[in-house]
Amino acid sequence: MINNYDKIANQYDTLSRLVFFKSQVNAQINQLHNIPKDSSVLIVGGGTGWILEEIVKLHPSGIKIIYVEISAKMLTLSKARNYGGNEVEFVNIGIEAFETNLIFDVILTPFLFDNFSEQRIGVVFSKLNNLLKQNGKWLLVDFSLNTNKGKWWKWLVLKSMYVFFKMLGIVEATNLIDVKPYFVAEQYQVVEERFYYAGFIKASVFIKNNMTNI
Repeated sequence: MINNYDKIANQYDTLSRLVFFKSQVNAQINQLHNIPKDSSVLIVGGGTGWILEEIVKLHPSGIKIIYVEISAKMLTLSKARNYGGNEVEFVNIGIEAFETNLIFDVILTPFLFDNFSEQRIGVVFSKLNNLLKQNGKWLLVDFSLNTNKGKWWKWLVLKSMYVFFKMLGIVEATNLIDVKPYFVAEQYQVVEERFYYAGFIKASVFIKNNMTNI
């Protein structure tokens, strides 16, 4: 099953911190203030679920979360987290096959799109775009090669990661695709953008079709 991290679920957080220290963690934590009180949240590819415990620190209760994760082992780890009085529905499925009648206030996609081939990114983006409310917020964190400073070592690290994951048969992607044009095409507005790990990690907050600014 592609884009499934079952093989390294128990080691994933340790490996990520070994390479990136807490940059991946901080990039996600610093976005969480964008989650409104009593809102509905879709988290796609949340990994081991530590983000649920960070949400609790800001919202001890009142948040309705659907947590979509293709890795059964990652989902098991996530279910063991403390998510306080928040309502969490865990769904073990790839986002492409996920179906719901709900529309969300906030969508989180931490390091999701770097897994997909260019052919499937459009499909995944379109599905998520349809699940976000008008003026809803999309919290995106991913790797970035768009800054010139240190581009050579960033490319080398990224290439090494893809080779490693390919050897394990985990991800389908072989190179990083810039997803910002998809947001631009749908007239999303960037309201927050931060860089971490010398610009290699980019955390963006988009608002969907903010008509007052178009």
